[in-house]
Amino acid sequence: MNNQATLEKMHQMKLHGMVRAFNTALEAGLSNQFTLDEMLAHLIDAEWDDRHNRKLERLIRLARFRYQATLEQIDFTLRRNLDKNAVLRFSEGTWVTEKKNIIITGPTGVGKSFIAVALGHQACVLGFRTLYFNCSKLFRRLKLLQADGTYLKELNKIQNQDVLILDDFGLQPLEIQSRLMLLEILEDRHGVKATVIASQLPVSSWHEIIGDKTIADAICDRIIHNAYRIEIEGESVRKKYPNG
Repeated sequence: MNNQATLEKMHQMKLHGMVRAFNTALEAGLSNQFTLDEMLAHLIDAEWDDRHNRKLERLIRLARFRYQATLEQIDFTLRRNLDKNAVLRFSEGTWVTEKKNIIITGPTGVGKSFIAVALGHQACVLGFRTLYFNCSKLFRRLKLLQADGTYLKELNKIQNQDVLILDDFGLQPLEIQSRLMLLEILEDRHGVKATVIASQLPVSSWHEIIGDKTIADAICDRIIHNAYRIEIEGESVRKKYPNG
């Protein structure tokens, strides 16, 4: 068997994980210590791991998270009414497959955004397409896209995400254009995809911040009644965790 020819064929077939594993075995003189089935299993495992890791890196890059955060990094020792078992149950991803929403509320600095991003990161680990937006920046972006004619393309992109994270919802009252944009986004996703919303405001204040009663009813109906809630309390944790 010509090992170099085999490696070249692997390269051409873009079996990068197999190439690295086979090269490592050859350089370490281990190739003769594997049985045929063991070598095949070793190469397939290496290729699977390589593809999984490259997919994860791509999903995280495309998600455009505000910062790096994982469920493992959440500090459950802080006194902020955060149920560890409830949060860690989300790591299985059933809320995504069941098209459920997650609402995270609490005062400024208690770690809402960090938890939202951690949930998004875990969704990426599980292979789900995820996209993060700060709400104010999202609405500004969509208004610009309406002007250049690519608004519908962006809406389709948002709709195609398995998980959409809307951070800092309700920092300022929504004017009519933003209300309608939010309603359009949530209408497309309702019962079809999962959405995470992080807000300083309790859900009971959302009607007021949205502004128009009819639109507020429609928006809240598409978010609240199909959602798990994480209601955080306590003081700001930013002195201890500046990115929290």
